[in-house]
Amino acid sequence: MILPAVRDPRLITIRRGGSLTDADHHLLALWAADCAEHVLDHFERVSRADTRPREAIAHVRAWVRGEVTMMVSRAAGGHAMGAARSLTGAARHAAYAAGQAACVAHVAEHELGAAAYAIKAVRATADDPSEAALVECHWQHDQLPLQIRELVLDDQRRRNDVCWSVFDV
Repeated sequence: MILPAVRDPRLITIRRGGSLTDADHHLLALWAADCAEHVLDHFERVSRADTRPREAIAHVRAWVRGEVTMMVSRAAGGHAMGAARSLTGAARHAAYAAGQAACVAHVAEHELGAAAYAIKAVRATADDPSEAALVECHWQHDQLPLQIRELVLDDQRRRNDVCWSVFDV
């Protein structure tokens, strides 16, 4: 479970009583999609014929462009997580990263789920898991748009414990 017990109003959209703008929500979704796509090959090497995680990432990007509804992106995220269930290790984590990314359309706080599962994916196959996590975390930080950088970094500090402490790098 990567969602906090107490929601941060900065990660709740304005129309739902928070302060997150649609523009920043879209940036969070795109960043989560980038994090998931960065490790997607770990899944595709194991399950070449299963396109659900790749489709989930495509759906959240389509949601940002206004081409699909939030419900369609969220459903695609659920399907990607379904692809993960029978797997283990990096392949499983990569599919979960894609699922979490697609669910950002529904709840912005899933952005850390995509990032955390991506870090878990690279750690699962690395000779030096700590170094792999550090490299992946730095790569993720480098992809952060300036507009949401401090929000995400603060969210990582705040929710690190519910994200398996993967951001302790």
